[in-house]
Amino acid sequence: MAASILSIGTAVPPARVSQTAARDVFAAQPGLTRITQRLIHAAFDASAIDHRNTVLTDLVAVADGEVVRDAAPAELDLAGADGTILVPSTGDRNDAYIRLAPPLFAEASAQALAEASLSPADVTHVVTVSCTGMFAPGPDFRLVQDLGLPRTVERYHIGFMGCAAALPGLRAAARICAAQPDAVVLVAAAELCTLHIRSSEDPQQIVAASVFADGAAAAVVSARSFGDGPRLELDRFGTVLTSEGESEMVWTIGDQGFDMVLTAEVPRIIGREIRDAVGGFLGEDRPDAWAVHPGGRSVLDRVESGLGLDQAALQASREVLRQQGNMSSATILFILRALLHDAALGDARIAALAFGPGLTVESALLRRTTA
Repeated sequence: MAASILSIGTAVPPARVSQTAARDVFAAQPGLTRITQRLIHAAFDASAIDHRNTVLTDLVAVADGEVVRDAAPAELDLAGADGTILVPSTGDRNDAYIRLAPPLFAEASAQALAEASLSPADVTHVVTVSCTGMFAPGPDFRLVQDLGLPRTVERYHIGFMGCAAALPGLRAAARICAAQPDAVVLVAAAELCTLHIRSSEDPQQIVAASVFADGAAAAVVSARSFGDGPRLELDRFGTVLTSEGESEMVWTIGDQGFDMVLTAEVPRIIGREIRDAVGGFLGEDRPDAWAVHPGGRSVLDRVESGLGLDQAALQASREVLRQQGNMSSATILFILRALLHDAALGDARIAALAFGPGLTVESALLRRTTA
């Protein structure tokens, strides 16, 4: 039997901010030119995002009109008492990641195990995915500790591969199951993207501030059968580097957080090259549904037009973007969870696409089955 996703669990931090409130905070920062303020309004308003979740409780307090000094202690001092966005060091931001990411990994993973009717003792392998912080022993180690997994669990971590990394995580799980048919693999992705936002006049930083959010998701992958619920069979995977784009999507470490370069060329490159990239992967297969990582609304628009898709084809992707924003690697698992639980799909072929630095296009073909 092919390896399948048996369940997907999700988790987000409790602080939630509306896009308009976040926009107004960023536009009100001191020293910004009118041109920059207009850019902020344009980027936030065009994002097709309604709300996002974040670990930045003090920033949400400012957005909600509260006085930060009277609010609960912040997880990271990012907002001053007057609403000014502060500039913590990379070390302070990463310290917050070390405190806050493991509980989200654990919450999403515990939900996934529960929905698959499995216990922590059943897990044989762990694959963790993240690009917004780093420490060792890392998230893979913490999952063993926090969930009480067997101490003999094999652990792997995929780090700093950006928004596309969950699909290589699932690919690794499928390869493990092919080699060890009794394996039960827990693939968990968690990203705290908002730890790295800042006030800036740089259009690329403005775009990053307008779309990125925090969240976690975990999938249980196995070739074994556990119950009669729907599953997503992992048929095959593909990866391709576009002919250009190495400098258009870049993720580096600076002194004041991780620096994201996300130029306007990214959706244009995707639009130009997506048909060849996906056509070579799919061959004669025609998906019934699509799960496309929403790097932003323009990325979805370019994929839709480049592949000649019906407007309804990316509904699940657009809905996750609207409700949660771009949670980097975890986002594609949110979309796949929605499709897994969409009874109206029945037995269906699903194409999943995600985009990462390089510019890399990661693909997967899945089959939703209830048999």
